[in-house]
Amino acid sequence: MMTNLFSTFDPSTSINYSLNWMSTFLGLMIIPYPFWMLPNRTMTMFNNITQKLHNEFKLLLGKNSEGMTLITISLFMFILMNNFMGLMPYIFTSSSHLAFSLALALPLWLSLMIFGWFKNTNYMFAHLVPSGTPSMLMPFMVLIETISNIIRPGSLAVRLTANMIAGHLLMSLLGNKSTDVNNIILSMIILVQMMLMLFESAVAIIQAYVFSVLTTLYSSEVMH
Repeated sequence: MMTNLFSTFDPSTSINYSLNWMSTFLGLMIIPYPFWMLPNRTMTMFNNITQKLHNEFKLLLGKNSEGMTLITISLFMFILMNNFMGLMPYIFTSSSHLAFSLALALPLWLSLMIFGWFKNTNYMFAHLVPSGTPSMLMPFMVLIETISNIIRPGSLAVRLTANMIAGHLLMSLLGNKSTDVNNIILSMIILVQMMLMLFESAVAIIQAYVFSVLTTLYSSEVMH
């Protein structure tokens, strides 16, 4: 019996040292490498996903965006692998921690802001005031746009973390209630757990896609 429901997300579960964060890199072991692996169905699926994401992100970023699409596609694959690895039993869910999501969102946002203010300074100032804004509202719009830019990495990180925590907490609650019940209720709990697992698989894909798409949209505002 757990003393605390949130102890399932506690990385300090070992007495001497913890290897929980090593699950973050387990997905790298199953990514197909074209340099040493012959083409197969898994590699074809990865290539199709990469090509479709590249075409979509290229439309959002515009011309000369091959490098940025490579970054966002890699970010999508990395988050997707970690989300799915967290659904496996007895594997640490690294994407349910702000230390993981903030480590991805904050450097990307900071690098884009530095690039934008040094490269396109006039555009960044103009972006603080949308076109057609009345003169009386311009100071307020500058304040609002500045705050919205500052909270972007936090919103990216919290969105990913909160969505990954919610499903795992619900499955943990149902798993704790599976003891001391009759067979009918236990079969219903198992059925609900299976449905939740399918739902969490969809959430894992959607959250990785949302994180990468929002990163692409934020970068498209800078690379104008």
